[in-house]
Amino acid sequence: MSGYLEKHRDEYQERLRAVSRDDDWTGWCDFFLKGIRLQAAENERKARSILALYDRVKTQVADVTHSQHSIRAVDFIFQFPIFSAPDFSNNPDISRATANRILSLLHKNGLLYAIREGKGRRPGIYVFRELINIAEGNDVL
Repeated sequence: MSGYLEKHRDEYQERLRAVSRDDDWTGWCDFFLKGIRLQAAENERKARSILALYDRVKTQVADVTHSQHSIRAVDFIFQFPIFSAPDFSNNPDISRATANRILSLLHKNGLLYAIREGKGRRPGIYVFRELINIAEGNDVL
């Protein structure tokens, strides 16, 4: 609901004032129930978009990496869409060398974006922009 209330802040505040001022509970309930309906529809749209993205990325990563670990990599980036290179490489189910190769391929092929390139002891930070943008409802990165 917070997304809806934030977008309709002025009306939200006026509806609250109308309850206090005019005892207008009907107006408040109308506003609030409309918000629940609209926010639920938006959340359903986002969930469907995320599922479609997962199906597409699952195939893409398998094609790009040719690795038996591609699904594990996809599951990781969906669980942690912003992560450091060591977090990805320390996966106990994938050898460090394989994880580093997969990470490099995903970055090189545009599936991951480097927020900060790794240099020396400073680890690289990566983001799965498509997922973040769906979750946020706009292009944030």
